[in-house]
Amino acid sequence: MLTMDTLRAYGANVEEGLARCVNNEPFYLRMVGMVLADDKFDKLKDAAAAKDTNAVFEAAHALKGATGNVSLTPIYEPVCKLTELTRGQTGPVDVDALVAEILEKLEQARKL
Repeated sequence: MLTMDTLRAYGANVEEGLARCVNNEPFYLRMVGMVLADDKFDKLKDAAAAKDTNAVFEAAHALKGATGNVSLTPIYEPVCKLTELTRGQTGPVDVDALVAEILEKLEQARKL
């Protein structure tokens, strides 16, 4: 069950995320749930499989904002790296390891 304690144990900065949600815990938990269900994760996976660097950047950039707003640090950090790696790139970039890390951290969070 997604709780403040399980999010803390996962590595999320719940105090920071909660502050962004005007210290409304139910609202914060609802927002975290929405981020974890975001279809941009599927778009990221598909874009990486297609070697579409621009689409990887677009999905990663959107996820950077979403995961950052709720302080899901274990996902946010590799998403930031991926965003910077793909920013402005016109050719293929090896994103497989970072995408795998992001998806692994996502699955861990979804199990909370």
